[in-house]
Amino acid sequence: MKIKLLLCMLLFAFFSVGAQQKRISDLKVQGNKKIKSSFIKKLASLKSGDALDSLKIEEDIKLIKRLPSVSHAYYQVFPSEDGGYNIFYNIEENFTLIPSVNFYTTDNDEFAYRLGLYEFNALGRNIIFGGFYQKDVFDSHALNFRAPFLFSKHLGLAVNYQDLTTLEPVFFEGETAQYRYNNKSYEVLGLYRFDFHNRLELGVNYFTEDYRYRGENINNRPELNVHKWLVKGIYEHNNLNYDYQYVSGFRSTFNFQYVTSTNAALPDFFIGWNDFFYFARVGDKGNWANRLRMGLSSNDDTPFAPFSVDNNLNIRGVGNTIDRGTGVIVLNSEYRHTLYEKDWFVLQGNAFIDAGTWRNPGGDFGDFSRADNVKIYPGLGLRFINKKIYNAIFRIDYGYGISENATKGFVFGIGQYF
Repeated sequence: MKIKLLLCMLLFAFFSVGAQQKRISDLKVQGNKKIKSSFIKKLASLKSGDALDSLKIEEDIKLIKRLPSVSHAYYQVFPSEDGGYNIFYNIEENFTLIPSVNFYTTDNDEFAYRLGLYEFNALGRNIIFGGFYQKDVFDSHALNFRAPFLFSKHLGLAVNYQDLTTLEPVFFEGETAQYRYNNKSYEVLGLYRFDFHNRLELGVNYFTEDYRYRGENINNRPELNVHKWLVKGIYEHNNLNYDYQYVSGFRSTFNFQYVTSTNAALPDFFIGWNDFFYFARVGDKGNWANRLRMGLSSNDDTPFAPFSVDNNLNIRGVGNTIDRGTGVIVLNSEYRHTLYEKDWFVLQGNAFIDAGTWRNPGGDFGDFSRADNVKIYPGLGLRFINKKIYNAIFRIDYGYGISENATKGFVFGIGQYF
C-alpha cells in the first residue's frame, strides 16, 4: 500500500513538474507604439499561467494580423527563469489615419467621386471613426463609428449615419426615368465574435427614401417619400491569413435584411445575399483572388428593385447603376502579381474578369440566362501599395465589356476591389 502511494506521489510530482515547465510565465507585447499592449492581451486567447499551446498562439497571431492597425505580426518563445516560457507577440504597426478616395468614369463621360477620412485605431484600441463626402451629381455625406471590442473581446457596437443622394435610373416599361434619390438613415448594430473564425452583427436601421422625378414628368411617374425600418443580420466565417499584400484562405459573409414600408409603391420586402471569398498564393509573387455573390430579394414587379448593376460595386467598366434586379449572381476573379517590391512600396499588376447576371423585377429564374442580363467584363489594372499604411492601396482598373450593349471604362479607388 505504501509502495503504491509512493508511486502515485512520484507520478503526480513528475507530471506537475512537466506541466509547470510548459506553462506560460508571461505574455509580452512589443513593437507597438500606438496600439495598447493591454488591448492585445485582452484579445489574446493565451494568458499568463496557461499551458503552452502553439495552435492558440498561431490563432492569436492570425487575429492580430487582421486588425486594421497591424501590418504584420509574429511571435517568439523563450524559456523563463522559473522554468516556464515567455511569449513575445511582435507587432509592426500600420499608420491608421487614412484618407479614402474613390472616383470612377466610363466612356459615357459619367464621373463621380467619394472623399473620406477615417481613424482605424482610435484610443489605441482599434476603434474605427470617420466619415466621407460624395459627389455623384448630388452631394452626400456619412459618419461611421465601429468598436468591435468595445465591451469585451467578444462584444462591440457600431453606429452609422448616412445622407446619400444620387441620380438613379428607374426602369419603367418602355422608359428609363431619372430620379433624384435620397436615403437618410440612422443605424445601430451589436457586434459579437463567437470565436476566432465566426462573428455576428444584429441591428436596426431607420431611414427615409425620397424619389423626385428629374425633368418634365409628362407620364406622371410616381414621386415618393417613404419612412422605413430595416432589421439586419450579418454572419461571417473568416479563415483568411494575411502576409502584407498577400491573402490566402476562405471567407463567407451572409447578409439578411427585412424592410418594412409605409407606402404600397415600396412594399415590405426581404433581401439576402452571400459573398464567398477564396484566395490562394501562386508562387512567391502571385495571388489568385475570387468573390462570388449570390443574392435574392422579394420578387416584386417594381422599378425600385434592390440589386443594382454598378461600376463601383460589382462590374468594373459597366457604368454607374445601369440596371436593377431582384436576384443577382456575380463572380469577380483576378490574378494579382507583384511586379516590384522595395521596403514599404509594392507595385502590383492584375488581370481580371467580372461577370454577372440579374433577375428582372417580377421575373423568373430563367432571367439569369438571358443574354441581355449577362454582363462580362475582362480587364487589367495596377495597384500602388504602401505596406506600412492600412489599406493604402491605390487601384486603377480598366474594364472592357464583351457582352451585349457593353461599355468600357476606368475605375479608380482606395483598397482592393474586393
